[in-house]
Amino acid sequence: MPFLWLTLVSAFRILRRNPLRAGLTMLGIIIGIGAVIAMVSLGQGATAAVQAEISSLGTNVLIIVPGATSVGGVRGGLGTLSTLTVDDAEDIQNKVYGVTTVIYATRSVLQAISEYKNWSTVILGTTPEFIDVRSWPIAEGNFFTQSDMNSAANVAVLGKTAVQNLFEPGEEVVGSQIRIRNVPLRVIGVLAPKGQSITGQDQDDLVVLPFSTAERKVLGTQFLGSVGIILVAARSQIEIPAIVDDIKDLLRARHRLHQSEDDDFTIRTMEEIANAIAGTSRTMMYMLMGIASISLIVGGIGIMNILLVSVTERTREIGLRMAVGAKRTHILLQFLIEAIIMTAIGGVLGVGFGIGMASLMTNMIGWPTIINTEAVVASFLFSLIVGLFFGLYPANKASKLNPIEALRYE
Repeated sequence: MPFLWLTLVSAFRILRRNPLRAGLTMLGIIIGIGAVIAMVSLGQGATAAVQAEISSLGTNVLIIVPGATSVGGVRGGLGTLSTLTVDDAEDIQNKVYGVTTVIYATRSVLQAISEYKNWSTVILGTTPEFIDVRSWPIAEGNFFTQSDMNSAANVAVLGKTAVQNLFEPGEEVVGSQIRIRNVPLRVIGVLAPKGQSITGQDQDDLVVLPFSTAERKVLGTQFLGSVGIILVAARSQIEIPAIVDDIKDLLRARHRLHQSEDDDFTIRTMEEIANAIAGTSRTMMYMLMGIASISLIVGGIGIMNILLVSVTERTREIGLRMAVGAKRTHILLQFLIEAIIMTAIGGVLGVGFGIGMASLMTNMIGWPTIINTEAVVASFLFSLIVGLFFGLYPANKASKLNPIEALRYE
């Protein structure tokens, strides 16, 4: 124990002789660990944001959109032609076992006009069950009812961003009037804020209308009953694969598709979307971590170079220690401890740098980040391993010096 304590004290004294050199040596370790922690935090935050967005859409929700079509030999890509109808949605609701709720919608981007302001926003025509399937509460007023749907009532529910850009602060929104394509609409409610989606889209920038109102009076349509999207709420996640198969069979039969023809619709599950986005985030995180880890290797090489220089500078000192009884093991441990101390200090500073970078990205850029304790501990331990690995060669070289030749070294 006294030997270890004396070795530690001696190592700190030697590092204090040239603090600038020691600091520059540790810089690669600091940047490497900081970058790794920041990248992992960013990846964890992105994954959490994906999960939150999926939850906001409903974990048991299926999304059905128009697929590729072929008319008269001319093929169109996904969504080029609306192949879904209100009747499709109603058949899914009535005939597919395990389905609890089905909503359908059509959308467009149009100019909404209030008394003093105007704003280009998303106009969404949908059904009264929209807020239930999307788990989207009302902040003020009410959502439209089935009666409003049946009568194609001129009513609208606004998202928070649309409210902020169409009305003055403190102005009464519920009960006021807006116009879209010269159609007057009475605002009956305001949706609670949802924030940005993982793709950066503002979910609150929209005006929601009854589907019948949007179709007949505001948006128009190529033919009555066509829809742009169908959302299906399943009873449980376990039943989703069977429900997907049943919906495919039902829609292929309704659309009179031959066995050799491809589906003219696409069904997406929340799990598929989550896995796709999370997979992309994970790939980017691993790639950036790999790049950041290079800094750790560069830092380790820097430590090895400095220790090799130190061996040359302290050759006489090493020879003197050997002459008074120091063993090879003592010399080896002396240089290894110096390497580990440098990487440990660099590791601590790197952890602080990484947490600071993650906080900066959250505060300044708005990127979601989550500090992962396991990543912090793993990065710090990896820095110690780097120090041990790259310190081994110069330490071994120092321990093999001949005492007589070392004492005569100038």
